[in-house]
Order: sequence, then structure tokens, then C-alpha cells
Amino acid sequence: MWYLRDVINEARHRGELIIIDKPLRDVYEPTKVLMRAEELNKVVLFQVAGKHPTCVGNLVGSRQRLYQFLRVDNDVDAYKKLIEAMNIEREFSDWFTEYSFSEFYVSFEGDYRKLPSIKFFEKDGGHYIDASVLVAKTPEMDSYNASVHRLMLVEKGFAIRLVPRHLFRIYEQNRVKGLETPVAIAVGVHPLVFLASSISPPYGVFEFSLASVLSGSKVPIVRTPRYGLPVVAGTSVIMEGKITLDLVDEGPFADLLNLYDIVRKQPLIKIESIYLLKEDPLFHVILPGGKEHKIFMGFPREALIWDSVRRVVPRVIKVRLTEGGGRWLHAVISIERNHEGDGKNAALAAFAGHPSLKHVVIVDSDVDPDNPEDVEWAIATRFQASRGLIVIRGSRGSTLDPSSDDGLTDKVAVIATYPLSRKNFFEKPKVPEG
Repeated sequence: MWYLRDVINEARHRGELIIIDKPLRDVYEPTKVLMRAEELNKVVLFQVAGKHPTCVGNLVGSRQRLYQFLRVDNDVDAYKKLIEAMNIEREFSDWFTEYSFSEFYVSFEGDYRKLPSIKFFEKDGGHYIDASVLVAKTPEMDSYNASVHRLMLVEKGFAIRLVPRHLFRIYEQNRVKGLETPVAIAVGVHPLVFLASSISPPYGVFEFSLASVLSGSKVPIVRTPRYGLPVVAGTSVIMEGKITLDLVDEGPFADLLNLYDIVRKQPLIKIESIYLLKEDPLFHVILPGGKEHKIFMGFPREALIWDSVRRVVPRVIKVRLTEGGGRWLHAVISIERNHEGDGKNAALAAFAGHPSLKHVVIVDSDVDPDNPEDVEWAIATRFQASRGLIVIRGSRGSTLDPSSDDGLTDKVAVIATYPLSRKNFFEKPKVPEG
């Protein structure tokens, strides 16, 4: 179940696969193909001219497809599965079965420039690999970290965008000692592995163990030949190299909010060896700022918001990080209440569950967060700023927000709920059944 070819075969069986026969230029053409696949909610296969292997995109372009991989039918079961995965504590051997690397992989005939890096948009800083999972060893403990990063093709390797999370911590611990950081770069992993690598569990928890919880089975791994780093067997492309101490320009690149991220000095990765899966390798490509990008990044945060809010209100009906907010900055949450203050508690819990959240709207259980008109109706008829507006000034938010001061932002909660004592005045008209 850990091969992308199996995912493709399932999509073909469901009539959800598009195959582009004509090789595409590595500038803009894949972007257009991915946009079309997103519109049709289809998985797409395409070839980048002069590069190998075949590319696949829009693997998880909808909530429903994500639920198929998680083998759940609804939001709550999906959230529970992710929360369970985030709170695991067991030994390494409990989650993994190890296999021989040579059983699965052969050396790639060519260097890193022959892999399908793509220039997606006009002002991109260069050609990018944007669906890579990097594995590194934690220096101070016998554990590993797996995380998703974009890689920009440069003269001597790749510039990696490092945000201040776990891999950045590993890099910094090595850097202060004058050491480079060995990494394995995995491209073409199973969607559950990619989702697990998008989650930020506590430092020292190896993200691939989360994939074991999400799948309900042990994860097969292989150790890379040069540095012995664990990578999921069935991954299509594996590169080994080092994050060096050299810094190069990285960016611009389109982010979750469909804006260009700025140019920064970022570490250079030098590639030392490349391996391909022996059978049917596929190179995962994600449309920057597209639905798949937003699902992988936003859905784990949606689960954290749900888990946080359900602790302070009688019941959470639905949580949605909205499309317009990049599934990152804006949320709408419907709840059931017992007390007038439940809406405000829910809003504060949402900010605690997802610190990058900027705006949240709290609505009653009869309002559907998936329906923007319904949410606007609730704001129009149930919200009064004097009692339902919360402004939190100068809070830490997201550096993706260009209106923030390097992530320092004002957060707003809109409590669009009716007064419990006057519920009958806010009842929606209904037609009786029968």
C-alpha cells in the first residue's frame, strides 16, 4: 500500500485519472495542467520533457479523497485519527519493519538536474521541487525528523526553505558546531506519509511513526546507503546529501495564500547520490497554493483546532479553515452552547489550537461553515460588535501574512451567535415534512 503506483491504479479504477501524453516544458505548462486537474478533481500524470521520472499531481485534491486514504467517512473520525497519531509514544520497532535498500532501489542515471524541477509562476526565483520530504537525525537523541520542504534548483544543488521548526533546530545545532547536516530527500511518497510529514508532533517523535497510526499497519523502511537514514520503502526517488553551511538566495515562490514569498538567504543542499524505485517510480508535484497544498498543510491544523475547541464547549459541529484564508489564516466553527460565554471560549481555544490563525467566526449549530452565504447571514443577523467582537493586538501569528509585522499580527474573533435567552427570535423558517 506504500507505492504511488497503487494510488494511481485506484484512481484509474474510479475514473479519476487524467494522462497527458505530450511531454511538457518545465516552465508554466505543468502549472496549467495541475490547475485543470484541480478543476476536474482528477489525479493527473504527465512527463516533463527531458526529465525523469513521470510526474503525478493532485493526489489529494479534495477532502473526500483524503478521507479515502484515512479510511474514514467524516470529519470527526478523521480528526480523531490525526490527534491519536500526534500523541503516540512507543519504541521505534513498534512502528517499522526494515528491509534491504538494494531490494527496492537502483542508482539514478543522471544528476539532480535531470529530475523534474519546475518553474510554476512568472516571478518564481527558479525551478522547484515542491513535494519533498526530508529526513534527518536529531543530534541530541536517538530519533529522526521528517518534514516537508520546497527545494529550489541552484548551481551547486538545491536551496532549501527552512522555517523555524524541527529541521531548522537540527540544522542550527549542527551549524554552531561547524557541522553539516546529512539528509535523505524523499520524493514520491504515499499520501499518508506526506500527511504525517506535514504534521508537527513534539520534537523527537519521528513523523513516519504517525503514518503507521494513520494506516493501521507497520511502515516498511529502508536505510539509505551513505548515512543510514530511514526512508519509507516504496518511495519513488531518494536523494542523499548534506545541508551545508553555505547560504544562497531562495525565492520568490508562491505560498498558501497565493502570494509570492520573499527572497531569503537559505542553506544550500549538496546532493551526493540519487536512487530510483526499481518499478514504476512517480515524481509527486504539488500546485503551489492549490487545493492539494492547502489540504496537506491545513487539515492537520483543522484537527488541532477541533481538539482544542471541543474541550471548552458542549459540542463542536464543524471546523473549516476556509479557502479564502489559504486554509491557514481564517476559520469558521459551528458549535452547540450551554452558556453565553461558550462562543468566546471557543474562539480563544481556536487561536490556541492553531497559533497562525488570524480571524475566526463562531456560529451556532444551525449554520453551515461550508456555506459562505450562511456564515454571512449569521454575521448579519446574530453579530453585534459591542458584545461579540474580540480583538487581540500584537499577537504572534503567521509570517505568511504580508500585512503582519514579521508574523506579529492583530487577531479578530467574530462571535456570530444568538442570545440563548432569545433563541426563538433567531429561528430559521422551515417547511414541515410530510
